[in-house]
Amino acid sequence: MAAENNNAEEITEDMREEISEHAKKLVSELEQGHEQAFKADFDELHGYDQGQFYLNLPSQLRQQVIDWLDPSDLADVFDEIPLDDDLDPSELLKEMSPKYAAEMLDKMYSDNSVDFLEELNAHDLGMYLSLMPENDSQDIRELLNYDDETAGSLMSHEFIAINENDTIPEAMQAVKIAAEDAEQITYIYVLNDNNKLVGVVSLRTLMLANDELHLRDVMDTNIISVTPDEDQEQVAHVMADYNFTSLPVVLDDTLLGIIMVDDIVDVIDEEATEDYSRLAGVDVDSNDDNPLKAAAKRLPWLVGLIFLGMGTASVIDSFNGLVATAPILAVFISLITGTAGNAGTQSLAVAVRRLAFKESENIWKMLGSEILIGVAIGVVAGFTIFGVVSIWKHDVLLGVAVGLAMGIAILVANVAGAFIPMIMDSIGVDPAVASGPFISTLSDLTSVLIYFNIAGLFIKLFGGI
Repeated sequence: MAAENNNAEEITEDMREEISEHAKKLVSELEQGHEQAFKADFDELHGYDQGQFYLNLPSQLRQQVIDWLDPSDLADVFDEIPLDDDLDPSELLKEMSPKYAAEMLDKMYSDNSVDFLEELNAHDLGMYLSLMPENDSQDIRELLNYDDETAGSLMSHEFIAINENDTIPEAMQAVKIAAEDAEQITYIYVLNDNNKLVGVVSLRTLMLANDELHLRDVMDTNIISVTPDEDQEQVAHVMADYNFTSLPVVLDDTLLGIIMVDDIVDVIDEEATEDYSRLAGVDVDSNDDNPLKAAAKRLPWLVGLIFLGMGTASVIDSFNGLVATAPILAVFISLITGTAGNAGTQSLAVAVRRLAFKESENIWKMLGSEILIGVAIGVVAGFTIFGVVSIWKHDVLLGVAVGLAMGIAILVANVAGAFIPMIMDSIGVDPAVASGPFISTLSDLTSVLIYFNIAGLFIKLFGGI
């Protein structure tokens, strides 16, 4: 296995070096004005590498690429450019003439074009739309009207739809004609005479079907679809569950568009980053190089946790008399709070994942499972620390008190880590907001209360520890 991993790393490194050498060659051709050689070598790159190459060029060399490539060719490049916080689409578009930029945006797949256009100010957006053909600009306006993070904002209009009464040869001919502009041809959507979606057929089924049949004879009428206002996370679940490469967006049996799997990969990455950011209490997707700005983004959550942590400090302060009676108790505070906090964070991570992927619809079953897990972990950890403390401090009674406190603290933290996200999910709040730092601080508070109350009870019953 290790040898396979090493080979994979070597192959990847070789590919990177090859692409790097290819990029140097392309830059040289740009600088020396070798247009035909550049076009030929540029076409050899994968679309993603073309996009990265274009982005990493200085502005004057990008201008050379614009002069040499048609808007439709550059549209293929821009279709592969991912939008992130470090990219300003308006600056890239302003390097082109408005007419060229509008034609390029029009040639892009509509979902990708919308992603660029929605980042522009109202003036630039209106300018580019006005320079597009009326029908195309109207389609894009419709897509721009959908709320962010919904199925409507992800869909494109480049799909193939054929009438159910077409024969197999007629359908194949229609696919050939439409394939050039379609974003995918894996699935062909079937419409009735009223332009309502009535079925779907795969290209494989179409190719293997008898020529004497009609499309309605081979289509699948069990259509899995989503509505345009469906949340993008739910759309991702549907595509993952059914292993689709595209998914129709339908309203009142009318096919509005399709969502491609590449857009869903971006959604999954976006949702995972968002959830991880909330779990960590920080924006992990931020690449802000300014330390002061980065600190300003992290401070509000940390300051809030300071006040929650003050609750733990206040609890410890209220047990000063108990600590004065048995100073040895102070030694194990951080051990119990730290272990309970780790257990709570583990439980939180599992609960958030289960809720995110809808792996269990029974809240009480999930909660019962976490209680049993908490009991098991608490018993093992409690007996472990009991043995360590008893041997280390030569005090069995102290070992029992610390072990019992740790076991109960872990159980409570485990239940809190699972239960709090469930409560938040049931009231419509993202469970990832119950972040790791929050659960850890809350576990500190509860574990300190449990620890000192058990210690106080032992001192009261046995006269000391």
